[in-house]
Amino acid sequence: MRCFDWYGDRSLMVVDVALACCAVEFEAAATAVEVAQLHDGDRVVVVISGTVTDAVLPVVQELLDQAPGAQVISFGACASSGGPYWDSYAVTKGISQIVEVDVFVPGCPPPPGALVEVLDGLRAEVVA
Repeated sequence: MRCFDWYGDRSLMVVDVALACCAVEFEAAATAVEVAQLHDGDRVVVVISGTVTDAVLPVVQELLDQAPGAQVISFGACASSGGPYWDSYAVTKGISQIVEVDVFVPGCPPPPGALVEVLDGLRAEVVA
């Protein structure tokens, strides 16, 4: 689990749960962002990208349990609904089956700018 101080001022700490192809788009969006350590009281956003398989689901749940109160972004078709693998017996049909999702970012893959736009919106909610 990597955490990014997205704006460099600890106003929004973004945790990357990169599971598949969409992780490349997350990396493109996070190119100039510093990796940081989480501290108590940080506002945390967890970005789940890629296919969540039934085998990896307990690990994802454990990561989410480590960030109570975090907002969750489902980034891409696979995280949101299973994507093109939705009919596989081993694929979770969307992360919303196990956790409340605050924002769904559609696409296969979604462009990096879509993630930045969502994070800017979440930050504006706090700054305003």
